[in-house]
Amino acid sequence: MTKHSIENFDIVIVGGGMAGATMALALAPLDLKIAVIEVHPYQEKQSQPSFDDRCLALAWSSKEIYRVMGIWEQLEQRDGDGFEAIKQIHISDRGHIGVTRLDHRKEGVSALGYVVESRVVGEVLIEQMRQKSNIQIFCPATIKQVETDAEEVRINLTLAKRKESAAKKIQQKSLSAQLLIIADGVNSVTRESLGIKSSQSAYAQTAVIANIETEIQHNNIAYERFTDSGPLAVLPLSRKRCSLVWTVRDDQLGRLMSLNDGDFIDELQQRFGYRLGQITKAGCRSSYPLVLMKIENKTLEHQNRVALIGNAAHGVHPVAGQGFNLGMRDISALAELIVKECRQHKNYDTGNKELLSSYWHWRQADIQQVTKITNGLIKLFSNQSTPLAVLRNSGLLMTDIMPALKHSIAQEAMGRGMLQGKLSKMAVGQSLYSLITKTGKAGYSCG
Repeated sequence: MTKHSIENFDIVIVGGGMAGATMALALAPLDLKIAVIEVHPYQEKQSQPSFDDRCLALAWSSKEIYRVMGIWEQLEQRDGDGFEAIKQIHISDRGHIGVTRLDHRKEGVSALGYVVESRVVGEVLIEQMRQKSNIQIFCPATIKQVETDAEEVRINLTLAKRKESAAKKIQQKSLSAQLLIIADGVNSVTRESLGIKSSQSAYAQTAVIANIETEIQHNNIAYERFTDSGPLAVLPLSRKRCSLVWTVRDDQLGRLMSLNDGDFIDELQQRFGYRLGQITKAGCRSSYPLVLMKIENKTLEHQNRVALIGNAAHGVHPVAGQGFNLGMRDISALAELIVKECRQHKNYDTGNKELLSSYWHWRQADIQQVTKITNGLIKLFSNQSTPLAVLRNSGLLMTDIMPALKHSIAQEAMGRGMLQGKLSKMAVGQSLYSLITKTGKAGYSCG
């Protein structure tokens, strides 16, 4: 590895998008020195890809994690712009009468979840990171070399030129840390460079994303409608808008994206129906190919001082909106283990083998269950055979009239069901920081 003056950190996070920024802020109250490396520049009007115009369906447990961190309070101060409550979920199968309805009142909560705009959450996360004296952001920066061994992580990176100092030479930096957290997405270059293998299989489907306006107000109802091309979600957004996530077969994508707005709306109306009346407007469309990604655990087990979170750790189908929520549970679990390590040991080691092994084993049940459920839903609802259609229809009808089953499904959707295994303290609304001894300063001390 090229030698420069080495800057030492406790933790280095590669990827400063939604997952990486959230991870950094979850750990910020600890008296740890944290580095965040992000390749895309943070800009006021066009931030990095994780903070674009897409929307995320935050499960109740994910909202609780953000509430405990103080992030939700910052979002609420924006007068509701950028997030909207999901109070009911309406699940249907196109062409059949079976329907299941989930209601927040039956679960005793103010909302089943929330729809948030990535761009708005990103603005809050970046602002909060910049206010933390123990978080140093390297952005835009490119990793040139990364090495890990039993003792430490070593990273060489290149900082890009700034516009105001174009004449300045590109700066080289060397960092070391106890722990490397990889959060740079499903196609993580950092993960692959360390020899951590993943397997990917395409669903032969693509998600078409757009914001739409409708004749009838959404009344905080989220719609999940299964069609012959894939699931179609219409989610409530602020300012009387809805977020559309329309899954289509790859062979349908080109034609659908080339339609003018009027023809696109007509086709969408045929698929979705008239529960919200006429669809009056469709915004800019974008598309994202869908893949299933799994980590080959054996190659990860032999790694030193590396943890994977978010899409760098798993990639699932967006049906039921569980992808980002799965990542939030990664973050809260890893944060909890790091807090315990700092509390129990004066000479703490945030990247020790036992901690990282505990983290990865903890997360396996949840990751595997979400993968099985999402894959099962796609297979069940994509098959148009009559027997399966009857089975699906009967299942939706039975679920709607069986309170215990409906409650179980609602709890899973909220991110606090039995199938998800052990839940972190943050996911059930408990602060981790009460476990740490206050120093009397603005922050907390490990030890």
